[in-house]
Amino acid sequence: MRDGFIKAAAGTPKIRVADCRYNAEQIFTLMREADRQGVKVLALPELCLTGYTCGDLFLQDTLLRGAEEGLATVLEATKNLDMIAAVGLPVRDKWDNKLYNCAAVIQRGKILGLVPKTYLPNYGEFYEQRWFASGAELEHSIQLCGQSVDVQPNQLFACDTMPNLVIGVEICEDLWAPAPPSVELARKGATVILNLSASNELAGKAVYRRSLVAGQSARLMCGYVYADAGEGESTTDVVFTGHNMVAENGVILAERRFAAGLTVSEIDVDRLVYDRRRTNTFTFGKEPPEVWRHSFTLPVAETRLTRYFSPTPFVPEDQGSRSERCNEILCVAALGLKKRLEHTGAKTAVVGLSGGLDSTLAVLITAVAMQMLNRPATDIIAVTMPCFGTTDRTKSNAVQLAERLGCTLKRIDIGEAVRRHFQDIGQSMDNHDVTFENGQARERTQVLMDIANQTGGLVIGTGDLSELALGWCTYNGDHMSMYAVNAGIPKTLVRHLVSFVSDDKEAEDPQLSVVLTDILDTPVSPELLPAIEGKIAQKTEDLVGPYELHDFFLYYAIRWGFGPRKVLRLAEQAMGRRYDRETLLKWLKNFYRRFFSQQFKRSCLPDGPKVGSVTLSPRGDWRMPSDAVAALWMAELEELQ
Repeated sequence: MRDGFIKAAAGTPKIRVADCRYNAEQIFTLMREADRQGVKVLALPELCLTGYTCGDLFLQDTLLRGAEEGLATVLEATKNLDMIAAVGLPVRDKWDNKLYNCAAVIQRGKILGLVPKTYLPNYGEFYEQRWFASGAELEHSIQLCGQSVDVQPNQLFACDTMPNLVIGVEICEDLWAPAPPSVELARKGATVILNLSASNELAGKAVYRRSLVAGQSARLMCGYVYADAGEGESTTDVVFTGHNMVAENGVILAERRFAAGLTVSEIDVDRLVYDRRRTNTFTFGKEPPEVWRHSFTLPVAETRLTRYFSPTPFVPEDQGSRSERCNEILCVAALGLKKRLEHTGAKTAVVGLSGGLDSTLAVLITAVAMQMLNRPATDIIAVTMPCFGTTDRTKSNAVQLAERLGCTLKRIDIGEAVRRHFQDIGQSMDNHDVTFENGQARERTQVLMDIANQTGGLVIGTGDLSELALGWCTYNGDHMSMYAVNAGIPKTLVRHLVSFVSDDKEAEDPQLSVVLTDILDTPVSPELLPAIEGKIAQKTEDLVGPYELHDFFLYYAIRWGFGPRKVLRLAEQAMGRRYDRETLLKWLKNFYRRFFSQQFKRSCLPDGPKVGSVTLSPRGDWRMPSDAVAALWMAELEELQ
């Protein structure tokens, strides 16, 4: 429960049609197993106490009494369990003598509420309207198992020890309806929706069902637990396979078919509430009807995480998805640059080519933009500017890359200009401080800007999202450009984009692929300190930390607003086998320190296309004062130490 995680499950017990005693035993046995696994929220199938396929037996008092007695058995057998569970059964309302298909929400031997099904199918093999009435208009109490219980569709069940855990319930066909009850429940605060279902299996139906569950969880920014009827239902005309799912905001966290038992994962309700808070359209529109809100208590405890967290959240791990994403990002970034070149009437695009990853990606995107404009690659002016730290390897790669792409290449050694500048300001060549480094970066930017003026062009920025997060750029040096094509692309994704182009061009231009492969193998470096025996002396990741860690921190701290404790916990879950806690904490501290202290650089960034879910543009998703203090975040980090 800590950090917003609640362990939720969809369960399918093995049942016998109309054998309520047997079914009750199977249900409470499954509930006890869920409790052993740490489950705190459990959804069970529609009408599981009787079986969904009872047909006209639903109208008989014997079955209805059996269902109530079965529920009483479950309540007694689970009265010591903290878990909140939703159990399906038929309920007779003595007020109107109608029968309702209900979910009984139970905990510790108490029925917290009865939620009736709203939309009843009456087509194909489903004839629920023959036996049940819609519960859309119900709003009163009934006696069930010796308890007075509220029965109405608009009910929420809120945890008083975990404020962001608010549960709503709908039943099977309710999800298929044009206006599912879950929409109004979510607008009134439900963060987790339980669906008690009995959906038969047909060829191809599972894909459709999965898309419904994932789509509804995305639309409502909620957790969605879908429990389906399975083994034991009548096979007279249809078959049920127990297709259970746990979803969160469009992602299926866990899924199971063709087997009884539990499907378990952890839903992050704090993450859901954060996304709703930042997306204020979530509450717009006509006010939903009032809901009845019931409270329940769960003891605060650590939730053992079993769900998967990718160590590279910006990069799809599946090869096919990654290739598709890379192609899409290249097109989006190139379209942005295409528009800027068209709008300004720029005759050239000027790129500083260092032989490193970022400038390589920038020139590749620029080449795509020129193709979109049906303009020759010679309109790209690639400028290589060797200085004190430039190695033969990076210089050679920069030249070969420009030549393979067909760019206009300019070689300008800035060493003499920098030395003259250092003489003017009294900077010793032996003093390799920040002035020594930044003087070179600003000289390079001046050269690029002047060439752009000479040729009627625009300077294309090369800095990436990860560098902007850490402030790893020289203010008014590589920090500045006229259009920053890499500004929304994190370093881990930069590498995959360059690799994608290398693989894509291997057959067409093997020499280009060879150059790109060598660039990928070159250590990340600004090359601002003199080389040692011809090799790079300054490796960025030795100084600021591994970019794979910083990109992970960036994703969860900025995209999802998680605090340091939770970010560290997820980092341990995702990368604990490669980095120990001390190392993770060291670089997490560095991330927060640099992120806060370097905001002034991000407050005056040039335009650049947003291509993913995180951007640090001061005109886009990230508005932060340059003087914000990191004290609260650093204090939390110190506590973690």
